[in-house]
Amino acid sequence: MELRGIIPPLTTPFTDNGEVYEEGLRRLVNFQIEKGSQGLFICGTYGSGPIMTQEERKRVHEIVADEARQRIAIVAHVGTASTQQSVELARHAESVGIHFVASISPFYFHHDDRAVVEYFRALVAAVRVPVYVYNNPSTTYVNVTPPLLRKLVEVGVVGIKDSGFDYISLTHLILALQDLPRFRFIVGTEGIALPAFMIGAKGCVSGLANAFPEIMVQLWDLFQAARYEEATKLQLRVNRAREILHIPGSTTAACYSVLKARGIDVGRPKPPILPIERDKEVAMLEEFKELGLL
Repeated sequence: MELRGIIPPLTTPFTDNGEVYEEGLRRLVNFQIEKGSQGLFICGTYGSGPIMTQEERKRVHEIVADEARQRIAIVAHVGTASTQQSVELARHAESVGIHFVASISPFYFHHDDRAVVEYFRALVAAVRVPVYVYNNPSTTYVNVTPPLLRKLVEVGVVGIKDSGFDYISLTHLILALQDLPRFRFIVGTEGIALPAFMIGAKGCVSGLANAFPEIMVQLWDLFQAARYEEATKLQLRVNRAREILHIPGSTTAACYSVLKARGIDVGRPKPPILPIERDKEVAMLEEFKELGLL
């Protein structure tokens, strides 16, 4: 499997009791495949990975791998505050047939570069599947800089999902690794997807694609076809849709409401994430209707 194109950070459906909603998860995997997504990034931010138990995350690994049946590339986010727990999740993901693992830097404590490198050294040593670093400085207190990324490459990391939301910083990462053409850059927001593709990013982990994969797949297809003027116009429409998804405050929670409005039952968020307030839900859905997405 190759990691490229549009890779939704898959919403995890939950029951009213906060348990993984298997039927909803299987339904969502098929929805994404049918709409043309090229990959799935599971148990990340939108997937509520950090608030799930180890066993719940393993269950998501199993369900997604079983339902996908090798039809789509799967990345399991295995990041935790503990090296031991992350290694355990990575080994489990590999054992059920998941193609890639990714991890944020260990969070909560403020770790220096040395600790981050050793964490990723342990992950790489634990599995045979490719390991990506997930740069998410707003949640980890660690920003993957060009020198740190070089050190991670030295211990075997093969790619980065960059959610720094900074185009200039992304260019600096790409410039720093120009001598490593096989290293893979994946941008972690649809907000700069097209410019990221133009400078070498091979895909986008797009939160918006949880709810509207079609618009992101269309953007990728236009880029692939070198129809840049059309792609530029669509990027602006994507960014307007992204603005609308932020109306409720929590984009993670918003995806449950949008998917429900599209006729796809994915249950509800897992506490402490709450369903969005009704007035904000109405406002968001009306805006999506005006934009022609609902």
